[in-house]
Amino acid sequence: MSILTLRKATLVGLTEDKAVILDQLQSLGVMHIIPLQTLTGVTSKPVENTHEVSPEQLRGGLHYLLDCKQKRKQVMSERHFNLRQVIEEVERNRKARLALVERQDFLQKRIKDLTPWGSFILPKENELYGQRFWFYLVPNFRMKEVDKVSLPWQLVHRDNRHSYIAVIAENEPGINELPVVRTHTGAIPLEALKRELEDLEIELETIEAERDGFTRWIYLLQRSVAGTEDAAQLAEVADQTLDKEEIFAVQGWCSLNSVEQLTAFADQHCMVLQIDQPQDDELPPTLLDNPTALGGGEEVVQFFQMPGYRSWDPSRVVFFSFVSFFALIMSDAGYSLLLAAILIFYWQTMGKTETGIRIRAMGVALAIASFIWGVLVGSYFGAQAPFEWLQGLKMLDLNDFDSMMLLSISVGAVHLILGNLMMAWVKRGSLQKWASIGWAVGVSAALVGWIQGFEMIHWITAGAGLVLVFVFSSAQPNWGGRRWLDGLLALTSITKIFGDVLSYLRLFALGLASASLAMTFNKLAVDVALALPAIGLLFKVLILLVGHLLNFVLTVISGVIHGLRLNLIEFYNWSLADEGYPFQPFAKQEVSPWIT
Repeated sequence: MSILTLRKATLVGLTEDKAVILDQLQSLGVMHIIPLQTLTGVTSKPVENTHEVSPEQLRGGLHYLLDCKQKRKQVMSERHFNLRQVIEEVERNRKARLALVERQDFLQKRIKDLTPWGSFILPKENELYGQRFWFYLVPNFRMKEVDKVSLPWQLVHRDNRHSYIAVIAENEPGINELPVVRTHTGAIPLEALKRELEDLEIELETIEAERDGFTRWIYLLQRSVAGTEDAAQLAEVADQTLDKEEIFAVQGWCSLNSVEQLTAFADQHCMVLQIDQPQDDELPPTLLDNPTALGGGEEVVQFFQMPGYRSWDPSRVVFFSFVSFFALIMSDAGYSLLLAAILIFYWQTMGKTETGIRIRAMGVALAIASFIWGVLVGSYFGAQAPFEWLQGLKMLDLNDFDSMMLLSISVGAVHLILGNLMMAWVKRGSLQKWASIGWAVGVSAALVGWIQGFEMIHWITAGAGLVLVFVFSSAQPNWGGRRWLDGLLALTSITKIFGDVLSYLRLFALGLASASLAMTFNKLAVDVALALPAIGLLFKVLILLVGHLLNFVLTVISGVIHGLRLNLIEFYNWSLADEGYPFQPFAKQEVSPWIT
């Protein structure tokens, strides 16, 4: 099991050393703090920021710089770094850039709208003896209505959709005089707008260059943000300790592996340390521990539902089952190579964070498993193997409906049997474990009977499993009528587990759909090439590229969605009984230096 065993640690020290001790304890980073007193809404004053910059300003400025495409080499030394000055300059740059971008968008739209009208300067009020120009954008099919207008008008421009009409009148024509509402062109000439846009783009370039220069401070800003949040966390924990005159106590959960470190910490600071085991009525946080190669399953588990401390960690089962389901759904060696190519392209980017490294490892497993399964079913972008020795490795046929249905149902049954057995292990101290064993026995007997043909032994075994479900599903301590009623209600889940097993047929259905769609695009491309001998080759290439790219995207989406669904809905329903909360260490944030 990869749920680490926890111990409740209580540290007692002198109040005069509290600030130093808590800061060192935060640097150690091995405890999940248990509040010893309820916060009243007034927390200890956090460590003062010497530069008087709020965390919101820090995060806003940092996100603004991180969004910049071009980043400079990072400055690691604080010799020339003034946090307040940098943040103020970044904020000034951000506001100036925002104003320029908004004006640029307005000018680009205005120029686009005015271009069909041409460049002109509107006459002053008295130059046309009180007459004025009014502009209308009329759909071409309504120009017959304009011909009936009594006012003087002129066609300025026409495209495939609209006619651009200029009308001369002393006052704005009424709503019923022209078929459309007039267009507002503004008083600024087109050439003046173009000159303004050119000047603005030069100014915007200068602002962007200045922004690029500010990106050299990203690392120091990240460290400042981390320091601010560390100070806030430290202040919060300081309010959660129990203070009694000259001494204070801080309590929290720590892993069994960290007890030795905590003991050394207590000795170093002359503190009293008490280590206790969790009581039955206590619910410690859940601290998962999985190797990096299998950590992708942990990421999925934490995202969906954290198991309880006394439950079991499904991370590794989810990892291998998700990889297997994804491979069955993809069912193509060619697509797996395309997935591997995408993974290689983003390899360094994903390696910058721990989560990215774990997801990357899962991606490698997905590509390998999909390739192996694709070779076994003999599908390479919907075609046969390009080499004879690869054709000899084909062992299964996706069009063999009976075999593929048998495989899908068997995978689903084994998956749910495993889930019930793990549930039985979690409830090993309770009679309810026999109910989970009963479900596992019943599903096993039904699966074997379906494969071999039902005989009396299969019916008896399945019946025995259902008897265990009926007798031991209830949590009632006595054997009264309420217990038997709970047993009857539990038996109604027969239809549920039957439906859950059948739900795994989606593995076969989606795999077959992916392969069929790939073959359809191949056939369509060949038919087009034969029908159009000259340009048909170009169309063939386009159909193959677009078709297989579309099919690849749909296959990956289906593999992710349905692969996770079978794990996190069907499997979880039978394997996890309670939900926990994650272990959150009282630790300082780490900022890794990076240089571009």
